[in-house]
Amino acid sequence: MIMAAQSTAEVQGLAIREGGRRDISRILPEEKPVALVFNGTTAAVMMATPDDLEDFAVGFALTEGFIETPDQIETLEIIPHAQGLEARFFLNADRLDFVHERRRNMLGPLGCGLCGIDSLEQALRPLPRLEGIGPAFSQNDIARATDSLRQFQPLHDLTHALHAAGFLLPGRGIVMAREDVGRHNALDKLIGALARQGMEAGSGAILLTSRISVDMVQKTVISGCPVLIAASAPTAHALDLAKKAVLTLAAFARDGQFEIYSHPGRILTGTADAR
Repeated sequence: MIMAAQSTAEVQGLAIREGGRRDISRILPEEKPVALVFNGTTAAVMMATPDDLEDFAVGFALTEGFIETPDQIETLEIIPHAQGLEARFFLNADRLDFVHERRRNMLGPLGCGLCGIDSLEQALRPLPRLEGIGPAFSQNDIARATDSLRQFQPLHDLTHALHAAGFLLPGRGIVMAREDVGRHNALDKLIGALARQGMEAGSGAILLTSRISVDMVQKTVISGCPVLIAASAPTAHALDLAKKAVLTLAAFARDGQFEIYSHPGRILTGTADAR
């Protein structure tokens, strides 16, 4: 019988210190290959932390264009194998052409959000504009949001090796978070969890413990979320995409401070200098 994969593993090591050395025990995060299979066709194999895999699978399907809404999924099973895990989808018949087209432009196994894309056009696919969409956040909502995210990272507390993505609502704080060794996987898990629980991504902001790269902007915009906040920096290209998509992008959000780089109108700071 194949057992479900665990998210962490205990290992033994040797700590070297100025005063000598000693045996230690550490909890490390697991990462397992997860095959995303749509109607019998493998679209991608991702290395991921093996928890919240239903959320991950649905988020991946949404942000990579295999589905537009969760109700287009007829069935989804997470199946353990000796070599890893399989997220086995059966989608509505009207999605099969999209599956074949998206599969044609992806290669596996994949380890990051864009490294499997076979076409430059697919890598930089057009994004919808988020004009007129979005809540208004106070400066205080944003200032300590990523610091508060630490309270939602139990696996990081065990291993010190995981990223997180959280969902922030104005005046309510963080209402949901997901973790993974891969920052884009954590975001897919969050987006999938929002969709599966019927929460509108457009009602809040996404928080990241990582930098903001092109794929993180793409996934955020495709989810319909109008505000992206990260503890680290954006890349220049990611910022350019955010500006074109009318995505509010805040970075270096930690220790009560943050910087806004695009569309500041959704954050009530009294300034509208960033565009």
